[in-house]
Amino acid sequence: MTRPACVLLLALFSFPSVAADPPQWAYPLKVERATAPGEDEPGPRQVPGSSKTYTQAQIDDLSNPPDWFPDEHAPMPPVVQRGRGNVVPACASCHLSSGHGHPESSHLSGLTAAYLMRQLADFKSGARKDSARMTGIGQALSEEDARAASEWFAALKPGFWVKVVETDTVPKTYIGKGRMRFIAPGGEAEPIGNRVVELPDDPARATKRDPRSGFVAYVPKGSIARGAALVTTGGPGKTVPCAICHGQDLRGLGDVPRIAGISPLYAARQLFGVQSGARAGNSAALMKQVVANLSEEDIVAIVAYLGTREP
Repeated sequence: MTRPACVLLLALFSFPSVAADPPQWAYPLKVERATAPGEDEPGPRQVPGSSKTYTQAQIDDLSNPPDWFPDEHAPMPPVVQRGRGNVVPACASCHLSSGHGHPESSHLSGLTAAYLMRQLADFKSGARKDSARMTGIGQALSEEDARAASEWFAALKPGFWVKVVETDTVPKTYIGKGRMRFIAPGGEAEPIGNRVVELPDDPARATKRDPRSGFVAYVPKGSIARGAALVTTGGPGKTVPCAICHGQDLRGLGDVPRIAGISPLYAARQLFGVQSGARAGNSAALMKQVVANLSEEDIVAIVAYLGTREP
């Protein structure tokens, strides 16, 4: 369906606004411990399947992040590999050489260059806000670098990166180095409540920026089935079917992005961001009515289901 057709269909629906502050669990901003698993390993760091080695200082260098599998992608543009000065870190430091990203950043693989360019333009203009990092990067990024990075990431193939697991309880966690969530020492558990808890499958590999080591997203029991109903039918007066704009397989339609197989935590932040106005601009304008009547429970369910779809 074309963009004008989407606008016409959405205009037929009237959704009351849901007035609520975005939940803190979706925004891992406050680092609670400065260390991360694996940092106390002796000697140079390695990851399975790679012949390369890096020191911890090299892994932590945002202007020259590790590239464990250089043969698996095209040569990186300078801004992706090394960034630009102190304001623009290397894109691969957060989004990885695979484009899969981490829950605190985003996936970029499988998106079109035009869509990525538009998001960077929104960060530059202030229409889309990310106080942690991307607002500053977008404002400092040149159009030439924005285009080079967008085209490079758009050429990467998406793949399964997050496994969605329904549960009543989750391990107690903390936000560590890099704004990533880890299991707290002690092995205690707590009710999951109404939230998404996304953890690295292998914490030590994740903190080494291993592009082959993914994540597990824990969601409340029943979320996937509830999300399937909302995504495919829109639910009783809640929203509209996602396939209208994102395609029948949810892998994107034209410059409308894919939403299949993405990080549930990241996806939740985007829906909350559209609701709150933190994510605006042309891309978000079509979503404003779509998410206006969604509760926090609805959003958790939707992103749980999307995370199970083939990317």
